[in-house]
Parts: sequence; C-alpha cells; structure tokens
Amino acid sequence: MKVQLTKRQQQVLRATIQYYIATAEPVGSKALAQEYQLPISPATIRNVMGVLEKSGLLYQPHISAGRVPSDSGYRIYVDELMRPASQMVQRVEQVLTERLRPMQWGFEAMLRHAAQVLATLSGCVALITMPRAPATTIRHLQLVQIEAQRVMLIVVTDTYEIQSVLVDLPEFSESEPEAGENLDRELQILSNFLNHQFTGCTLGDLATLDWQTIEQQFRHYTDFLQALLRDLTQRNAALQSNQILIGGLAEVLRQPEFAELHQAQTIIHLLEENQDQLLPLIWEWTDVASFGGVPQQSRQRVSIRIGAENPLEPIQTCALISSTYQKGKIPVGSVGILGPTRMAYEEIIAMVEVMADYLTECLSQGTL
Repeated sequence: MKVQLTKRQQQVLRATIQYYIATAEPVGSKALAQEYQLPISPATIRNVMGVLEKSGLLYQPHISAGRVPSDSGYRIYVDELMRPASQMVQRVEQVLTERLRPMQWGFEAMLRHAAQVLATLSGCVALITMPRAPATTIRHLQLVQIEAQRVMLIVVTDTYEIQSVLVDLPEFSESEPEAGENLDRELQILSNFLNHQFTGCTLGDLATLDWQTIEQQFRHYTDFLQALLRDLTQRNAALQSNQILIGGLAEVLRQPEFAELHQAQTIIHLLEENQDQLLPLIWEWTDVASFGGVPQQSRQRVSIRIGAENPLEPIQTCALISSTYQKGKIPVGSVGILGPTRMAYEEIIAMVEVMADYLTECLSQGTL
C-alpha cells in the first residue's frame, strides 16, 4: 500500500535518510534539527519520526538508538524525494573523458578499466557486462545420419554461421518394427517439420517447441528431438551469456555494513562464483512499474532494487542500480552498481546513467 506523506513528513524522511547515508549512524531528532535547520522544533521532529516509524519507513535498531531508514523508506525517497545530481553528472563525464581512451585499449581492457573507475567514484562494486552478440535467426535446419545410431542436427543462421549437435538415435522397441527402417526418409520428414516450425526464429526459440503438434508417426522420435534441441539451446545460451566484469570489491568491503566476515564472504562468493544468478538482475531489467509485487523505480533509464526487492539472499541488505548500454537502438550490455542500501542514490544513479551513455556513444562511434 502506497504511503501518502505530508510535506513535513517528507522533509523529515529526506533529512533522516540523507543524514544516515552520510554518517552510517542512527539519527535522532536533535541531530536533524541542528544539521538541517528544519523549521520545526526537535520535539515536533521526534513526533514526525514516530509517525514514520509506525508507517514502516523508519525503525530503531536498538531501544535507546535513533532511527534508520527501512527498505520502504529508501523506496519512497528514491521514487519521490531525491533530487537530480547534476554536478555529479558533470564530474563523471569529465572523469570518463580524462581516464578512458577507447582507441588506445583493447575492447575488454577498456571495459575493465571502466569498471574500476566506476567503483572508485562510487565506493561500491561496479558491474559491467561484456556486450552480448545480437540474436541470430535460423535460416535452415537439416538432420543427417552420421553413424548407425547417431544423427547430427545442422543449423544455418541468417549470418551463415553453422552450428551442429550430435545425438544418439533412440532404441526402438519390438512393438515399433517400422521405426528406423526408413531412417533417411524419416529424417528428411523431421527436417521439413523443424524447418516449418523454426525458420525465421532465434536459436532460443527451439526450446519452445509444442510437442503436441508432432504427428503420431513421430512419436518414437519425441525424446530424441527433445534431447537434440535441448543440447542446442543450452549451447547457444552459453555462447550468448554475458561475462560480468567486476570492479571495487575492496571498496565495498570498507563499508561498515559488511564488517561481518560471513556477510562479506557470501557477497564475494556470489560475485566470483555465481555470476549466472546475478546476471538476470542487471541485464533482464524492465521499466514496468512493479517487480514481484514490489514497487519499482518508474524511470525508464535505470532499474533500482533495494534490499528485499533483490531475489538473491546474499544481496538483500544491498541496493542494486543498473542500466543498459546500446549499439544503435539494441541493448547489448549493462552497467550496474551494487552497494549497501545506505548509498547516495542520486549520485549512484547519475554514475550509472553517464557510464551507460558513454559506452553507448563509444559503440555508436565504433571506438569499441
């Protein structure tokens, strides 16, 4: 349920979050009154903070402590209260112009350096994916017998790239004496069927075959075809997967939120060993207004997941901000920053947007 805040409540919530981001210390009413010169007394600030706590936007880590923002508090701040960081945009643009020289470096080396620059600027982990090759479509498929019990599926794409997969033929039972007797003819019929189904589709579409459409005469080839196409789609997925270039592990581990060894280890393990789990969060982002029932940032340029909005447990105390960079109008890679929920959202968003724009510009100019 969306929380409607008064102007005074917005002021206090904004000041509380900004103070906590800057200090990493629970915030009290006196500190806000002194630091931000709010036009209300400390007693009134304390009452407003109490209302915000009851609304689930702030909480007290200890009974005698001040308040700290909750994930919901950060979400309202990001969606409604923060202001554009125009000075940070200019600073990042200047740094990228000075430090990144695409023409002097190799492709991957430039992206690795970009990740380190982004990590240094943000004090968080920077994540940049290598560009993904555009999806190719299928031009022709052919099944060819190689050995007595082995068949090869040959796939020709619209770029005339050829991929092939070998698979064993099924063992036909005595109840199917006709199966396998006219193998060449049946393989040609199967090839025609596959061409009819998939010419013009991408290799990933092979996984979507509706097996109910296979005629009865193909019943003894069903498992064989499923294995064949599964192997091909898995191979294609591996070829298409993006490598994540990581910068700034040392930077983020200096943050007080990651002082506990166990928490730091789980994040490091995710980043180094389980990138396949992390990749969908920074690549397959959407500007739809909801994600798993949790309100998301409505702006189209970036995806922002805060705390428990992240589906991966190791980063449910973190915020992940990401955007895609493009070649022409086609997204080919992503830029992300992972850090504690207590991050300077205005500045981090600006950094991600500027870096994504910079990489897009490099690709459009042919400098990458």
